[in-house]
Amino acid sequence: MKLIMILLVMVPLAGISQWKTYIIGVKGDTLNRVDLKGKKQGPWVVHFDELRGEPGFEEEGYYNNDKKEGAWRKYSLMGDLLAVENFRWGNKDGRNVYFNNTGQLLREESWKAVNPDNPYDTVEVFDLNDPTKVIDHRIIKLDGYTLKHGTWTFYDPVSGKVDKTEKWNLDKPATGNSGDDLAPIDIADNTTAKSDSAKKYPKPQAILDYEKKNKKKKIKVRDGSTGY
Repeated sequence: MKLIMILLVMVPLAGISQWKTYIIGVKGDTLNRVDLKGKKQGPWVVHFDELRGEPGFEEEGYYNNDKKEGAWRKYSLMGDLLAVENFRWGNKDGRNVYFNNTGQLLREESWKAVNPDNPYDTVEVFDLNDPTKVIDHRIIKLDGYTLKHGTWTFYDPVSGKVDKTEKWNLDKPATGNSGDDLAPIDIADNTTAKSDSAKKYPKPQAILDYEKKNKKKKIKVRDGSTGY
């Protein structure tokens, strides 16, 4: 079984300890740490019993200031790998994969986490007559905490063949003929329309501040991809 085996011993706060509570692993390492501010930190192993007909499972990964970070692995109570999910700022980010109880791949998902401290991103604006030509960059606010972004692939667990694929661009179905799975948003180049829109809907001050701060930087869309 690939899960970390732990001794279920809760350790109270010691005089010189930096942890409020934690448990001791069989190798003597500290797991499931809660700091003095009550926030989860470092490596965690969590057990969930079967509930209302839903099968139980266990998961392991890392917390950073009470938020999941990096790769988290989910197992059945028999020790079978069910999922590898990647997180940033506590939300799904990058490539996530899911398996059935016998190890067959079910689907691959692609996500983009949104920085809660700066929910803006810069996207490339393409010429509608030449989808390979970038004519401008535009700052947009990303709604939500994590967005579908990239290719989602669904598999037949018996044959292993692809059942269907979906392409997403910042939580919207992707359009266009670009071969890039994470192609930026395609926005029409209409000078008059942009001018009218700017007068009717002025940019929020937060966007103006962001543009001023980054006006000398060449920023492209980050796909948030991580390995597993």
